[in-house]
Amino acid sequence: MKKVNINNLNSEQLDVLQEIGNIGAGNAATALATLLSNRVSMSVPILNIVDIKDIADTLGGPENGVVGILMSMSGDVKGLIMLVYEEKFLNTVIRTLLGTDIDGLNNLSEMDKSVFMEVGNILGSAYLNALAQLTGLKIVISPPDICADMAGAIMSVPASIFGMTGDKVLIIREDFIGTEQITSHLIMIPEADSLDIILSSLGII
Repeated sequence: MKKVNINNLNSEQLDVLQEIGNIGAGNAATALATLLSNRVSMSVPILNIVDIKDIADTLGGPENGVVGILMSMSGDVKGLIMLVYEEKFLNTVIRTLLGTDIDGLNNLSEMDKSVFMEVGNILGSAYLNALAQLTGLKIVISPPDICADMAGAIMSVPASIFGMTGDKVLIIREDFIGTEQITSHLIMIPEADSLDIILSSLGII
C-alpha cells in the first residue's frame, strides 16, 4: 500500500475528505437542532490543511477564548479529534439545556462541563459516523475531555501530540446558523497508517 500523509494529499483525496466533512457537518447540524430544539442550518464546510504552529491563529488568535472537546479514536482508525467552539456557543447550550448562563470560561461548573462534554461527544460522533459509514471501518471514540481557555493554551497539549506524527493537521470549519451564528472547528489527525486505511477504503490510494 502506498504511504501518504497529510502533507502530500492530492486534489482527489482532498475532495473526498471535503465531502465526508460535508456529510458529517450535516449530521452534526441535525443533532444540534435536536439538542437546541431549534432549526439549524449550516454553511458549506471548508477543509483546510494547517501548520500546527498556525492552529491558534486559525481559531481567532492565541488569546481568543474558546472551549475544546478532545477525543481519541481507536479501532480501525487511530488518532485524535478536537472540536473547538466559541464561548457564545457554550453559553447557548448551557442556557438551553440548564436554564442558566455561564459565568465566564474560567468559572464553569462541573455540571456545565459535563453537559458540554456530552454535546461534544454527540457532535463528534456525527462526523465520525459519516466517516465510518462511507469507509465501512470501525471507529471508536473515547470519553471526551474538555478544556476552556485561550486558543493558544488549549492547543498546547494536542499540538504536542500532533507534532509527534507530522507538522500539519486537517481542520474543517463550518458555521451553524440558528438563533445566532456559531463557528465550529473540527481538528482531525489520524495516525499515519490510519490515513492510509481511510483512503484505501475509499479507493483513492
